[in-house]
Amino acid sequence: MTFTRSKTPDDIDESSRSSYFNSPPLDVSLAFPQATPASTFPPCASDYFQFDDLLTPEERAIRIKVRQCMEKEVAPVMTEYWEKAKFPFHVVPKLAALRIAGGTIKGYGCPGLSLTGSAIAMAEVARVDASCSTFILVHSSLAMLTIALCGSEAQKQKYLPSLAQLSTIACWALTEPDYGSDASSLKTIATKVQGGWIIDGQKRWIGNSTFADVLVIFARNTSTNQINGYIVKKDSPGLTSTKIENKIGLRIVQNGDILLKQVFVPDEDRLPGVNSFQDTSKVLAVSRVIVSWQPIGISMGIYDMCHRYLKERKQFGAPLAAFQINQQKLVHMLGNVQAMILVGWRLCKLYENGKMTPGHASMAKAWITLRARETAAIGRELLGGNGILADFLVAKAFCDLEPIYTYEGTYDINTLVTGREVTGVASFKPAGSSKHSRL
Repeated sequence: MTFTRSKTPDDIDESSRSSYFNSPPLDVSLAFPQATPASTFPPCASDYFQFDDLLTPEERAIRIKVRQCMEKEVAPVMTEYWEKAKFPFHVVPKLAALRIAGGTIKGYGCPGLSLTGSAIAMAEVARVDASCSTFILVHSSLAMLTIALCGSEAQKQKYLPSLAQLSTIACWALTEPDYGSDASSLKTIATKVQGGWIIDGQKRWIGNSTFADVLVIFARNTSTNQINGYIVKKDSPGLTSTKIENKIGLRIVQNGDILLKQVFVPDEDRLPGVNSFQDTSKVLAVSRVIVSWQPIGISMGIYDMCHRYLKERKQFGAPLAAFQINQQKLVHMLGNVQAMILVGWRLCKLYENGKMTPGHASMAKAWITLRARETAAIGRELLGGNGILADFLVAKAFCDLEPIYTYEGTYDINTLVTGREVTGVASFKPAGSSKHSRL
């Protein structure tokens, strides 16, 4: 009897070795034809309690417009760009056409949406891709809103129209390497000189910073020791921004390390409405509402993906949706989404009626992100092996929720904000600390 040995990589000559090891992967639709990947996004199936009935016609129109754009323009490319950790600049004109940048800001070419409308738009973006929603959040609800609430009339006229059109892009730089939750202790300094200010310091985790045209920078005034705000233009001498690599979440977002070495900012670009750290709170009050709607949208997308997958994928001769344990998990996720939506909606209404407190916003952000993490974990279980593939959304969303759980106040810090409000006792710093928290 004659035995023949199968060819191994060692038997292949060098000229053929590269192609042997670098064959392109099968397209996921061919490798796994039994279920549809997220590049063809599933229809929305998560509005079980008919939340649409609580929206105005204008807010419903925003939801439909954003949903259609995201499903058509972003869903087909999001996995590729997430894997590469690159930003899809070609979709920016599509996002600009939605006219959601600027959110609640009135005038200056901004849409003047209700807070609920702006929140709904954020959720619909996040439902398809969390990174795109963070791009808009940083640009619109942080940088643009700071200029709108704290800028001079001349600054609003100069910067907001092009930012609203996404012709120029902005970032918002508060966090530093040594100061995250304790942001009020930041070390970046601004020194008054003739005709302007000299800024020295370092910022970290700043979204959009590697390509932003306009950077809103917070620094400590060396004369008053208070936090001031400044508008810094890209390519300013002494300003550099480099990308933070190796992230596992929000990989499309271009977070950067910013170095400021003797950066000159003219007097006209000092934000007159930022004279202490407390002045950032009026911006963060709105942005924390909007950021609460990111995990709502992400959870909607996870549920929609799982809902379709369980009906398409078959095992033991039946669709996964036919098994009791899977139905129980799916309904658990659906219940989470309904509760998250209603908490988010009530938060918007409290703000619009002038009743929202920092504790309200903090508890909503903390609780919603906690429920979203649970929803993502259940969704990952339901998809089995495909639950670790970005192609089927859930794995990507699972990772993207981690930074959202942390930024705009970690879960723990947000609970302490609410705890201070309901008890009257601040507990941010260890007993005996000589420095009181300014959060």
